[in-house]
Amino acid sequence: MAKMKTTRAKAKAKDDRDAPKLVAQNKKARHDYQVLDTYECGIALTGTEVKSLRQGRASLVDGFAQIDGGEVWLHNVHIPEYAQGTWTNHAARRKRKLLLHRSEIDKLTGKLQETGLTLVPLRLYFLRGRAKVEIALARGKKDYDKRQTLREKQDRREAERAVSAVRRRQRLAG
Repeated sequence: MAKMKTTRAKAKAKDDRDAPKLVAQNKKARHDYQVLDTYECGIALTGTEVKSLRQGRASLVDGFAQIDGGEVWLHNVHIPEYAQGTWTNHAARRKRKLLLHRSEIDKLTGKLQETGLTLVPLRLYFLRGRAKVEIALARGKKDYDKRQTLREKQDRREAERAVSAVRRRQRLAG
């Protein structure tokens, strides 16, 4: 019986490791850009950057990615200095290398030749102990597109409220 409990505990611990632990999310990117395609990629970090991320401290707001010399680089992502770090601490806004397969980099290079497309980071998270970044191939929205999206979101919310109100009245009446 005790053996069963330990295997269940191990299975639960394994599930917890496999679940991504979100560090930072760029909610504004989905508002400002139309996301066409997403890619999960690793990120090359120093030790103090990893420790700072494990504390849940990062900002993707001004971040973007560029392909330079056949490699993908992440710019303007703010990972604050590690509080207990010494002189080995990292620069908060340094450019960081993203780890993608060659075929994915080639595909992105071809798509980025189109005008109006860019790479923006959407999420920064840990998956099985490794730092990952979800980047998106995106096209910038115009102001009227943003207003249209907000209007659709409000209409959907109002429709859900109306449906839930009708269901609530039916439950009380019946």
